[in-house]
Amino acid sequence: MNEKNIFASEGAITSTLDIAIAILQHYLRDFTHQFRYSNSDNNFYKQSENIEWTTGFNTGLYWLAYEYTQDADFKEAALIQVDSFLERIEQKIDVEHHDMGFLYSLSCVAAYKLVGSEIGKKAALLAADQLCARFHEKGQFLQAWGELGAENNYRLIIDCLMNLPLLYWASEVSGDMNYRNIALAHTKTSLDNLVRDDYSTYHTYFFDTKDGSPLQGATQQGYRDGSAWARGQAWGIYGLAISYRYTKDPKCIELFYQVTDFFLKHCPNDLIAYWDLEFNEGSNESRDSSAAAIAACGILEMMPYLPKEKADYYHEKALVIANNLMDNYAVKSVEQSNGLLLHGVYAKSSPFNPIPEDRGVDECNLWGDYFYLELLMRLLEKSKLYW
Repeated sequence: MNEKNIFASEGAITSTLDIAIAILQHYLRDFTHQFRYSNSDNNFYKQSENIEWTTGFNTGLYWLAYEYTQDADFKEAALIQVDSFLERIEQKIDVEHHDMGFLYSLSCVAAYKLVGSEIGKKAALLAADQLCARFHEKGQFLQAWGELGAENNYRLIIDCLMNLPLLYWASEVSGDMNYRNIALAHTKTSLDNLVRDDYSTYHTYFFDTKDGSPLQGATQQGYRDGSAWARGQAWGIYGLAISYRYTKDPKCIELFYQVTDFFLKHCPNDLIAYWDLEFNEGSNESRDSSAAAIAACGILEMMPYLPKEKADYYHEKALVIANNLMDNYAVKSVEQSNGLLLHGVYAKSSPFNPIPEDRGVDECNLWGDYFYLELLMRLLEKSKLYW
């Protein structure tokens, strides 16, 4: 199979990336002192304060754009937002949850890695401390959200595998192994409990508050407890790849094959997943382009650690995803949207999940934009990456 004939050339990827960068540049003034809201409304983001779990993706977009262009405007905007992240963690504004990695790896760790920002380093270390405070000895996991120790929220969620690089980084720069040890413990608990026998994944998993023993899996955003929420499965793919990078635990590779194969098998032909993998080719349900972008990035993350035959196979799948995102889901002009990737899903209600109403369905979402841009940068090998 000649990939050059069926997949976008380097020049085509570069042209697509240039369009995405131009859109970010066009709307930079709107989203420097304010952030993009978590999801768009009719494909246009409104401005938001630095709240919720998603604003780090906004700053991460600017760091990727800065790496690619060396345009000082992106650097300046990102550093303005880094100041906001320091204020947020010092004032404890909306930080009582586990998403410190999503918030601080892509904003403040990136600032320290790329331009040596001491403000970024300070903020990210404080965020790592905040995350560690959610660790439970009973159960050996980081509690996702809610009052610490509360029985109805004594659980982890699969997304948190993506928050752990903040702790690995904190351990590296501080010399304090406690950060790394907590990350390792949470990883082990996640790998032991989140993957079902058929290699689909639970979104959330509960533990006993008395002794920390595993209780049961459940969904928060999937169609039902026994289905595989597409974005959760994608977090699993990327989270396993990142976990292998930091731990070299062979179980991560074994589970990566299985979790990734389940994802790919339960996607429609273009590999752009429906919002839950319960649904497949011909469904009228909504696609989630962000799940596809996350999965493709996770595949590319794991590729260097795989035997050539396996790496080639999964690389081809990532290229299929990238091609279809570029052709059919990418924003093509500033008039079309102030986002980058169309047809995502924040949360969709069902008769079997606790979501009260749809949110950000068939819209851009901030993490989808980020992972789409990261995917393009990965394909061109243009970024140091911040995880």
